[in-house]
Amino acid sequence: MKSKKILSLLLILVLIATTLAACKTKENDKPVVQTEDTSQPIETNKDIDEDAKEEYGIKITDKTVSFIDSRGEEVTLNKNPERVVVLFNSYLDIWMKNGGSIVGKLEESIGQDEIPGTENAEIVGALGSISAEKVLELEPDLVVLISTQKSQMELVPIFEENKIPFIALEYYGKEDYFKLARLFSALNEREDLYEENVLNVKNQIDSIIDKAPKDKANKVLIMMASAKSVTARGSDSTVGEMLKDLHTINIADTSNDMLSDKNFSIEKILEEDPDFIFVQTTGNDMDKVIERIKEDVESNPAWSSLSAVKNDRYIILPKDLYMFKANHRYAEAYEGLAKILYPEVFK
Repeated sequence: MKSKKILSLLLILVLIATTLAACKTKENDKPVVQTEDTSQPIETNKDIDEDAKEEYGIKITDKTVSFIDSRGEEVTLNKNPERVVVLFNSYLDIWMKNGGSIVGKLEESIGQDEIPGTENAEIVGALGSISAEKVLELEPDLVVLISTQKSQMELVPIFEENKIPFIALEYYGKEDYFKLARLFSALNEREDLYEENVLNVKNQIDSIIDKAPKDKANKVLIMMASAKSVTARGSDSTVGEMLKDLHTINIADTSNDMLSDKNFSIEKILEEDPDFIFVQTTGNDMDKVIERIKEDVESNPAWSSLSAVKNDRYIILPKDLYMFKANHRYAEAYEGLAKILYPEVFK
């Protein structure tokens, strides 16, 4: 009798053990993916990435703006800086047009108008001679530099040492303008101004380029004149890019460096006989610039035989659109050239 009870007890224990093992196996068989909570952070990060947007290589989130600056360094800036110093007046113009304010700036160049809204800003020097002490005294939360100026890049270690946020930028053509305006409007949270100063301007430029005849193949020469020298510019210059977009042929592009920022061969110009000659002028004394043009160029007896000269297509361009950066007036600059090149189309 006693042995029967022991046997029954053993059977009950075996049954309980088997049931528990089965339950454990069943529990282990449940799909892990459906019950794990570790997926939640991944979904959150995905949402953040979806909320961010990226244009012209600039990533914009609710609070920050990130991009690669012209040094090749990734920079992340907080939106809405309040104490900004801008060390290049073409950048300053774009900054103010895209909702910014400043505490420090450079002197205006001769012939350059003061930018509205900057009248009360502290002057911290001139291009090429900036006072680092004056900049530091202003306690900026952002400094905007031009990376192509060696003297400005030499200030970088000072800003780094003093933990002052800065950005180094470059500006050659219209795509650089679009990028700068996108960056500045994002930092100042002014999407309305981005639409006005980038999207609308881009559409206007595209419309002008589309309208310009593609079969004329006008040959052009761009002269750069100062009180000291006269040189030429190719399609890799600001005005050169505009003229190329308008379907012209720049004779400097295939001159084997006979026409460049260092050389100016009258013989090559006579050989090519351009249909249009555009003159950019730089410097403070226009009388001396005109004297230099007369002495170095117009004094050559063959100059008056050029088609561009004979047909009144030898044109000095206004500084505000074609020497200083056109910025938000880029479409106006394109239209001005288009009217000269194709008066029958652009009236």
